[in-house]
Amino acid sequence: MLKLSGRLLKTFIALSLLSLFADIVYEGARSIGGAYLNFLAAPAIAAGILGFGELLSYLMRLVGGVVAQKASSGRAYWALIFLGYGVNVFIPLLALAGSWEVALALFFLERLGKGIRAPPRDVILAEVTEGAGRGRGFGLHELFDQVGAITGPLIISFVILLQGYPAGYTTAFWVMWIPFILAMIMLVIAAKTYPEPKAITVMRERKKVSAETRLSKRFWIFLAGSIMAGMGFLYWGVISYRVLDLVREGILLAEESSLPYLAAMAVDAAIAFPIGILYDRMGLKSIMIAPISALMITPTLFTLAGRLGIYVSAAFWGLTMGVFETIMRAAVADLAPVESRSLAYGIYYTGIGLSWAVGGTILGYLYQIGSIGWMIGFCAAAEVAALTAFTFLPRPAKL
Repeated sequence: MLKLSGRLLKTFIALSLLSLFADIVYEGARSIGGAYLNFLAAPAIAAGILGFGELLSYLMRLVGGVVAQKASSGRAYWALIFLGYGVNVFIPLLALAGSWEVALALFFLERLGKGIRAPPRDVILAEVTEGAGRGRGFGLHELFDQVGAITGPLIISFVILLQGYPAGYTTAFWVMWIPFILAMIMLVIAAKTYPEPKAITVMRERKKVSAETRLSKRFWIFLAGSIMAGMGFLYWGVISYRVLDLVREGILLAEESSLPYLAAMAVDAAIAFPIGILYDRMGLKSIMIAPISALMITPTLFTLAGRLGIYVSAAFWGLTMGVFETIMRAAVADLAPVESRSLAYGIYYTGIGLSWAVGGTILGYLYQIGSIGWMIGFCAAAEVAALTAFTFLPRPAKL
């Protein structure tokens, strides 16, 4: 397990519970994002455009990374994280959306907040787990994260089951106030326990060092491969949109709308810690799992019949997400020096967001016009490109 004690352990637990409660909020909403847009009479491409919410999120991660890089105090560093988690308030407000355009805007606003908070939070997580096995640290944090990601869709499904379709949708969003408040309490505890991140001290000592020049060739090749892997990683909004199509066809039940996402998050949770251990043992070679797993999502979704296709593709989706959220985040910390990590995370997340936005929109459009073969071909080409980039990634003897 993870060998931490004292304030480091308390900070780690608080950050992990923070992610758990926050994930209940936004992953619950995400699980029916495409279905909710479909319910509000949005065209299929709108589900793909949800990917631009990810782009906004990842662009804001670059902003968050740059601002955190220039933060002069721990208070300013934590303020970014508070701002980022605070905008989760827009999820409960989805209950008031009367049109798909308003709902899309609220989804986008929530994504902006996620972008701001991610780089400084991940830097702190990297610091408190240093020396205890960074892969294990990110893996265990991801496990907490995914417990929330499972609980959120489960709550959504339960409320829809109780109230029926479509009334359950709006009530489920209102219920999200509870985990939102609990998340903010955990954030206060983490900030009080670890008020001065090491990155602040190091940056003060190295004010004249240009962080940009410290990002190595290995980091940029890793980034290129990650972008291609994200491009062919079918955005969940498109899968969710298909879920409601299957509900209307009588293949799935209405209360089942969020369950495929729950299944994906369960797989993510199950592999999070083991995949972190694998990273600690194998290093960068372990990231090859991401494009191989992502390659399987689209073919299984459309070549396996109905419910089976949805759940098998969801399993591959969860596996891929687990790799992205565990070992690839750990790799960024290992590929960048302490004083450059905020910026490195910002750049990495921006690249991933761009790939999801472009890939999601293309794949959403291809689904809308019924070009399933082109969807499968597009995803395959992107993942083969990612595998090629990772193959040529320089491998240091020890990360």
